[in-house]
Amino acid sequence: MKRGGRDNDHNSSEEGTAEKSKKMRTTNEHFQTCDWGNLLPDIILHVFKYLPLLDRAHASQVCRSWNQVFHMPDLWRCFEFELNQPATSYLKATHPELIKQIIKRHSNHLQYVSFKSHFISALTVVFVNSKSLSSLKIDDTPVDDPSLKVLVANNSDTLKLLKMSSCPHVSPAGILCVADQCHGLRELALNYHLLSDELLLALSSEKHVRLEHLRIDVVSENPGQTHFHTIQKSSWDAFIRHSPKVNLVMYFFLYEEEFDPFFRYEIPATHLYFGRSVSKDVLGRVGMTCPRLVELVVCANGLRPLDEELIRIAERCKNLSAIGLGECEVSCSAFVEFVKMCGGRLSQLSIMEEVLIPDQKYSLEQIHWEVSKHLGRVWFPDMMPTW
Repeated sequence: MKRGGRDNDHNSSEEGTAEKSKKMRTTNEHFQTCDWGNLLPDIILHVFKYLPLLDRAHASQVCRSWNQVFHMPDLWRCFEFELNQPATSYLKATHPELIKQIIKRHSNHLQYVSFKSHFISALTVVFVNSKSLSSLKIDDTPVDDPSLKVLVANNSDTLKLLKMSSCPHVSPAGILCVADQCHGLRELALNYHLLSDELLLALSSEKHVRLEHLRIDVVSENPGQTHFHTIQKSSWDAFIRHSPKVNLVMYFFLYEEEFDPFFRYEIPATHLYFGRSVSKDVLGRVGMTCPRLVELVVCANGLRPLDEELIRIAERCKNLSAIGLGECEVSCSAFVEFVKMCGGRLSQLSIMEEVLIPDQKYSLEQIHWEVSKHLGRVWFPDMMPTW
């Protein structure tokens, strides 16, 4: 009986192996006989949207149906052009002529464009031929004021978002031209050097300008080598009177000694992000000068506790609903008091565990219960940054 049992098991095993082999052969034969050219256009379109420009071009040469998908308008409504690699790089660069051909044929379909390149002629082709741009992001590109005038002439009715970074040839007058002519503009993102009293006053005087978001990047690459001008309080006041619901988002990547021109009087900032170490003095001034503050992120501060600064921010910034602290120090008692003052309006509370310093009143084991009680939900410190 035992031998017969073994024989039956052996036969069953062989039958199972044979069945698996048959299924594998059937699957392989299916893939070998599958006509990839007959895939539904919507499926090919979905795949193409994830491909870089050069890979799209190569894929379009596979067959006629793929080439037809390559030229569908839906494929070109949102696209990012990036040409930072020289032709001699081991990383294959997209040939400028290919981009030119694509843009000439599909520029009238483009709606959401991100452009990062020294290849200014391609961007000029976009500006000249596009008629329906809704979102335009330009980074590290030698665009200038005349180019922006061309952009405005063709897209004044559709442009809603303009973001410009590292564009040294653009002046505040060029930005003003965009704001003046593009009546649907709702979001503007600029380097701080493009922000001026004249621009803010102009944005405040045009009835059709209704910005919802103004983002300012304040960046310094070399300490002490960048001069930062001061925006007058009267200009900010006029801007807020005109657009009282605007979100003013400011990203600071400065060295500590470069903060002197900032937070000397009240400014209408709603979102502040400090990407480098910021001093206690600056954070203290934030509490005094930013009553509209909604979100605050501090990546680093140093080894001096921020107890007084946090309490001041909680007292004066009545709209604060999100805060993130990285390499900082706050006593557990001060942090609990801060949360108690802000209450349930703190929808985002991202605090690294290393930030909290135990004291006589609270230990690290106790603090999460106390904070959870005041928030009305379960809360724990973060083990790593979430912003």
